[in-house]
Amino acid sequence: MRPSRRRSPVSTVRTNGRPRIRTPRAVRLWFVTAEPPRSGALSDLLREIEAGRWPEADGAVRVIRQPPDGDAAVLGFTAHIVVAADVEPEWVAERLPPGDLSAPLNPPFLAALCERLDRRVNCLDLVAYATALDDSPPVPLTPDGDAAHPRVHRARHYRTDAEVWTTEGGIVVLGRGLAGRLEVAFEVDPHHRGRGLGRALALAARHLVREIEPAAIGVWAQVSPGNAASVRALFAAGYQAVGSEALLVPMARRLPGG
Repeated sequence: MRPSRRRSPVSTVRTNGRPRIRTPRAVRLWFVTAEPPRSGALSDLLREIEAGRWPEADGAVRVIRQPPDGDAAVLGFTAHIVVAADVEPEWVAERLPPGDLSAPLNPPFLAALCERLDRRVNCLDLVAYATALDDSPPVPLTPDGDAAHPRVHRARHYRTDAEVWTTEGGIVVLGRGLAGRLEVAFEVDPHHRGRGLGRALALAARHLVREIEPAAIGVWAQVSPGNAASVRALFAAGYQAVGSEALLVPMARRLPGG
């Protein structure tokens, strides 16, 4: 009697005459995990990273609840993805090829997630983090709650409790962003660029953290990967790359004219 041949769980089918891999549901689901629903899951994850405890590089996609009254997000770490959105893990698994950890931050999945949540992708950023510092900022700063700068307008549109400081040629803003984390935004006037002021403002934010919250241990930054000048400024100011992140915000939350 001929020995039986074990069938692979992955089969090939044809669509419009072309071969396509069909992966059974059980195989698709193994790499997607879910936690018991709780509103503080994302905040807890961010606090763990602040304490130096990183997500395990296990090749998993973890689904957790999005913050209450907050933005949904897809966060990419080293060999670990977190989908912070009110969707079922089965729904996520059905739309991701097993083992492809780039897929959750690519347009097809993000578009499907936006349609499901009735949201839009606000940005796809590199995310960095730095610990707070106690001594004086490297540049003189003046609190300016009435600053009419576009950077301030944008920060207050997407963050809460934003506070503003200005210096000659630049501005720095600290406010509460995703899951209540403390985030920095800074900008250098065009005619002051190329002199190290961006690095100084990013560093100044680390000194300002405890003016916002005495018990805070650090500050987060989000920057477009293509904004090489700001990426360099953050790294020069001691920020460390954490991962990548796509924020999904309500459709109605757009800047005027945006």
